[in-house]
Amino acid sequence: MYKYIIAIIQKRGHKVLSIGGMADHVHILFGFRPTQSLSVLMQEVKRDTSEWINQNKFVKGRFTWQEGYGAFSYSKSQISSVANYIENQEKHHAKRTFTEEYRKILDDFGIEYNDRYIFHEIEEDASLRDANDLTTDFSTERGIPNGMQADTAGKTNKVE
Repeated sequence: MYKYIIAIIQKRGHKVLSIGGMADHVHILFGFRPTQSLSVLMQEVKRDTSEWINQNKFVKGRFTWQEGYGAFSYSKSQISSVANYIENQEKHHAKRTFTEEYRKILDDFGIEYNDRYIFHEIEEDASLRDANDLTTDFSTERGIPNGMQADTAGKTNKVE
């Protein structure tokens, strides 16, 4: 799934630096060009990946993303530490859930929030594959739509 997300983002002219996550969320660090709004890009990523996951029957039942997303800006000097954080999600989540992690990020950035708008924990379901399975099952030949390419060079933005 990660290669598919990279292809979607890069087709729109943005550069992905790092991508990773767990079964219940994805982190993406990318350079964002001002030629598109972030909300439109996130709608496209969610729509296109949902269609791809459902068409390929990667989950039992119908896959949908939760509403909303979090987006945070980072300076060039922070790229390495943010990328490292994204690439070590399993280690981070051995200590805290995604919701705890997200609240900490909001608190670190001094962002006020209402708990009713915070992401909900997913219920474990034996029919769901974890995020690593989706990336393993991905094949360039059948996965990336025509005209899209997946490479990993770029600048700075992190979306959760």
